[in-house]
Formats: sequence, C-alpha cells, structure tokens
Amino acid sequence: MKRRGMSVIAVLAVVASAFASTAGAGSTTAAKTQAVSCKSTLKIGFTAPFTGGAGFLGNEQLSWAKYAVKTLAPKYGLKIKLITGDTPVEQGPAIAQTIAQKFIADKTVVAVLGPSTSGNVAASSQAFFDAGLAHISPSATRTSLTKGSPKAATPAFFRVVPGDYIQGPSDANFMIKKGAKNVVLFDFQEPYSQGLSDSTQLVLKAKGVATTRLSVANTVTDFSSFVTKVPSGADFVFFPTQKPGDAQNIAQQLLEQGKKAKVFGGDGSNDSSQFKVPGSFVSNFAPDISGIAYNKAVIAGWKKDNPGKALGSFGPPAYLATQVALNAIKKACDLGKGQIKNRRDVVRNVKKIIVKDSILGGRFRFSTKSNDPLNAQFYIFEIQKDGTYKLVS
Repeated sequence: MKRRGMSVIAVLAVVASAFASTAGAGSTTAAKTQAVSCKSTLKIGFTAPFTGGAGFLGNEQLSWAKYAVKTLAPKYGLKIKLITGDTPVEQGPAIAQTIAQKFIADKTVVAVLGPSTSGNVAASSQAFFDAGLAHISPSATRTSLTKGSPKAATPAFFRVVPGDYIQGPSDANFMIKKGAKNVVLFDFQEPYSQGLSDSTQLVLKAKGVATTRLSVANTVTDFSSFVTKVPSGADFVFFPTQKPGDAQNIAQQLLEQGKKAKVFGGDGSNDSSQFKVPGSFVSNFAPDISGIAYNKAVIAGWKKDNPGKALGSFGPPAYLATQVALNAIKKACDLGKGQIKNRRDVVRNVKKIIVKDSILGGRFRFSTKSNDPLNAQFYIFEIQKDGTYKLVS
C-alpha cells in the first residue's frame, strides 16, 4: 500500500545522521563500546516497576519477555540473558537514570526493553542515546516521547504500542457516545497521567463536555476527600492511574458517597485482579490476544511456564518488544559478520523490523513518521458483574 510521508530509508537516514552528529554528547566513554561476539551470551536489559503499586505491570511484562527469549532467541542463533532494573513508580524518575547507567556500563548489554513508564523514558532516553542503546518500551504512551518539538525521548527510543494521541481521543469519544455531559479528570503529577488526561480533556472540551481537573500526588491512596469534589451530576471520573488498586478504591468511594459517576481508567488500571467494580471502564493498547487464532500455541506455552497466572494486556506487548529487539540484534550480527561492533548497529536495525503475525494481531511495523507502531489502536473494556473485562469498543 502506498503511503504518504518520508520513506523508511529516508527516516533511517535521518536517525543515522542524528547519531553521527551527537555521538558522545553528554558522555565521554559511554558511547565507545567494544565489539562483542554474537556467539557469546548477549544481554538485554529490562527496566520496569517490579515492586510497588505498579509491580503487577512489570512482572507480567517480564514473564512474557522471558518466554520470548526462551522460545525465540534459539531460532535466531542467539544466546540471550535478560537482566532487570526495578523502577517503582513511587520513587519517581531518578531511579531510571541509575538503572540506565548500570546497563550502559555493561558492554554485553546490546538493547534495552522499557522503560515501561513515560516518565522513566523521558528521564533516561538521552543516556541510552548517548551510549547507542536501543530502548523499546512495551507500555510508555506519552505523546511527547515521539511527537512534537522538542521530543521528550530520542531517536534511540521505540515503542510497540500507540501513544496518548490515540488513547485520549478514543477514551473521550467513547464517553461522549455514552452520553457524557460532565467529566472529572484526575492526574497524578507525573507524565503518564498528565499527558493522558490532557489529550482526553482537550477532545471533551472541544465537544462541549463540561470538565473538572483534579491533581493528586502519586502517593495518595485514600481519595475520599477528592470524591467530595466530584459533582453529583458527573457522568465519568477519568482516572489514569498506574496503580489499579487506587482505581478500585476511588470506584468504591464514589459508591459510598452516592455519586453516580463511573470510573474510566487508562491502561495502568487494567488488572482484573485488583480493579473489579462492575460498570467501570478501562482502555488498553492491547486486545485480548486469546481471540487471535494463531496465538494459541504461544499462549499455551506461556501458561505452562507461568502456572496459575492470568492472561493480561501488559504481557503480550512485552513479548512483541522482545521479538523486535531479538530481530534487530540478529540483523546487526549478520551485518557485522558475527560481531556487534557498535551498539548503535542494533538501533539502526530496529526500524527495519517487520513481524508478519504479531502477537497483538496482524502485521507489525513501525511508522515512517515516528518510532511508533503503524495503524495501532486502543481497546475499551467494561467490567462485568463477575469482575471480568468485556471488550466494548
């Protein structure tokens, strides 16, 4: 299909030029990596919240990344070891910078998965860029990471999920179709929630919906005092938290105070084990992959490795991100005749990766205009009486 905009070759040339012009910027030795043999064990760093309120997210992602490495790396003739860096959301972005330096210092780390959250991407992307390390996020959605000027991330950053520029309008238009006239929007004074609430509120206002914005510290867990500020006539409370237990708390507190507003959570709320108040909504960048026929064997294999674990929405994008990284590493090894001479060789190949039958459905490739997936979308689920999530849009 013919598409407008720069060709893939042109975009790659721009990225290559950016690397050439800023090599070593802000760094002295970080960008100077020694060649590593592709017959040796190569490392992929994975930075995500594995503890704290969003720990469910990182651990689900890690389980799928491990499964991808186990099943795919041997097919590409690679020996890969995953190493992790914990970035609890409660600690803010400083921890991401520390983890980035740890990965950068290890010359056998040839790619990074994550960071999982937008704030941590913004905090560490320049360091990864200076060191020539591709970092591929399975869940960071803030628009400014890849769009606008200046961008909060660098050309070394990629994501396999769409951004807030798709999610915000999708969520807003869904609420409008449901008859919303009055919406209260929360943010938690960090990039993910601020960006998503901004993009959602913009569309709501443009369509004549009355909006109220409440800003809450990321450490707050009792929202009863904020619930009192929700107008009795509000239809929805838009609540883009990264901690699904908080979405559960505010949904219950709205009911306790007799408020009719339904909680609408973003992808960070999408955990049926913690957020399960019937009639609430969540949006997510991934579909229910069990509905995709060719995923049957992959799901069965993951379940065998993770007995008792529920199939969620955060893990499959991590599998895809790992698959992209492995393919880019393989290409760099082939071009280097059995060596990765510079970690930037992996970055240059990420954009070229195409996955014919993506675990998320259909053909995956990056857009020629950004380091985002082409033709991606968000999915909206309604929580049922039994706590299950039903796809409604």
